[in-house]
Amino acid sequence: LTIPSRGTAHTLRLWVPFAASPLRRPLTSNVRRIAKGLRSLELFTPLFPQERWHPHFKTVLSPFCKPSREVVTRWADGFTDRDGKFVQEFQLSFNSPFWELYLHAVIKDYGYTIDWSKSAPDFSVLVNESKNILIEAVTANAADGKPNEWDKKFSAEDMQSLDLQKLNHEAMVRLSSAIYSKHRKYCKDYASQPHVQGRPFVLAVAPFEQPYFNHQYNRPIKSVLYDHYVDEDEYLRNPSEFPNGPRSKSLGFVTKDNGVEIELGFFNDDRMREISAVMFSCTATWGKVDSLVTGESSRKTLITTIWGSEPDGRPIRRVGTPDEIGETITDGLQIYHNPYAIRPLDPAVFRKKGVVQVFFDGRKQAWVEEELARSLFIRQAFSFMPDDEPPNDTSESA
Repeated sequence: LTIPSRGTAHTLRLWVPFAASPLRRPLTSNVRRIAKGLRSLELFTPLFPQERWHPHFKTVLSPFCKPSREVVTRWADGFTDRDGKFVQEFQLSFNSPFWELYLHAVIKDYGYTIDWSKSAPDFSVLVNESKNILIEAVTANAADGKPNEWDKKFSAEDMQSLDLQKLNHEAMVRLSSAIYSKHRKYCKDYASQPHVQGRPFVLAVAPFEQPYFNHQYNRPIKSVLYDHYVDEDEYLRNPSEFPNGPRSKSLGFVTKDNGVEIELGFFNDDRMREISAVMFSCTATWGKVDSLVTGESSRKTLITTIWGSEPDGRPIRRVGTPDEIGETITDGLQIYHNPYAIRPLDPAVFRKKGVVQVFFDGRKQAWVEEELARSLFIRQAFSFMPDDEPPNDTSESA
């Protein structure tokens, strides 16, 4: 059976028992569902009145953002909209669907195949003929009554007054909540399904919980998973006391606004043994998209980045155009392995230049942090038109 989809023919091989005459109606319904999911996603064709658009969706519809939209359209190539609601969610809520598109593009970049036949978890990934993993996407979002991540101005005043300790605290609370809720959903809804049993389960977490979330890098997520906190504020107040850089400490717990304490170190015991690893990035934003638009002529983009450096990952600053910086789609990606996992994730699955992986090496009896010295910590992208164009045609993204 061949189903056309925007110039591409998708061939499905369906095995149908000869005696199954009642199959006609279910089979027709199933084919229609698959055919609908295979259609190209018209992400940037508005489906709702402008007043309902998410602020980010409104921003990226600008003609100025056309080169970046083309990057995201390529990310979406091959993505199957299984419930027929993905485009609507992209235009109304943006961040969660954007994170799924990013993950889809990452999986394609690794050369892996996705089995779309199951409705959950989000991605059933065929790594090779004998290895399958499951990936579930989740975003950490703003708590009720707290500022949304898009409520930022990129002003010098905001940056000078940025309180890293406060930012890290809020991130720890919201990341904990997101991970806890998905772990509970896995145990309740996913674990008993035949296609889930026996496969490593990776939780892909993206932080969108507050303005300037992209400045957290790995401090909150390492605290949540391993109770390992790097206190930058302490260092910035008295740098002479710490010649080797900020020190790390155990916090034990983080306290919510209502006084409830959340115990940190989710991966320090077997309480979340069902989660094989956490995939994380605070650089999978529209700034990532802008940084992947190379060879521009109609607009210019300046990228400001912080990278790890040899030999121990100390941060260095690099500024340049996308072509000069050379950022890839997987730069900024971090994989945190659970040493207590029932089904451990093989580090080889996501091993790549610039992809940080934290895991316990049983042979060396030591913790390993791969690729820290070549990893992307933070990035800011500023796009603008050449001098002879209208000066209001600018865009800034994290």
